[in-house]
Amino acid sequence: MHFISQELEDYIEQHSENEPELLAKLNKETYQKILLPRMLSGHFQGRVLSMLSKLIRPVNILEIGTYTGYAALCLCEGMQENGQLHTIDIKEELVDFQRKYFDASPWGNQIFQHLGEAVNIIPDLDLKFDLVFIDADKENYLNYWEMIVPKMNKGGIILSDNVLWSGKILEPVHPNDVSTQVLLEYNKLLKEDPRVETVLLPIRDGLTVSRVL
Repeated sequence: MHFISQELEDYIEQHSENEPELLAKLNKETYQKILLPRMLSGHFQGRVLSMLSKLIRPVNILEIGTYTGYAALCLCEGMQENGQLHTIDIKEELVDFQRKYFDASPWGNQIFQHLGEAVNIIPDLDLKFDLVFIDADKENYLNYWEMIVPKMNKGGIILSDNVLWSGKILEPVHPNDVSTQVLLEYNKLLKEDPRVETVLLPIRDGLTVSRVL
């Protein structure tokens, strides 16, 4: 996941906005108690998500893949006063952990948790979205994309995480490596889909920004 040196990453963090205190606590507790803590967005990517949300000023936000709730709180920082964020995850054991931090934030009553398979939940969300963050199982990225684009407001932004997949997208693909194969198809689709304009940013493990036309 690290394409630049640790020293350069540290410099980037030091010269970006500080990590909010609540998120620093969430970050620390995730590393202390939760399996696979590197899945957390973290300080720098979190500040990128926050900045994008503040530029977009979304009313309705959708997040696919909550993990411990770090990215959700970053996205809420730019949400309008009457806005809401819907976040979907399959891990029941993380629901209370997420809610503890959501309720400690200014947006607790605006964050709605959905437990289950996103492919089953997304069709039932009767909303148009201004901002979507896709950061869940890579095997379903193509399915999520096709379900989400019709639910976007014009000019809305879809963010896709892990699209560089630790550099595996440049390596020969093992026949059993479904995730890498799907991401190769996904990146090609986003470049060619006439419904959006897309730029792939080499932030952390790759973050694609797609604007709905």
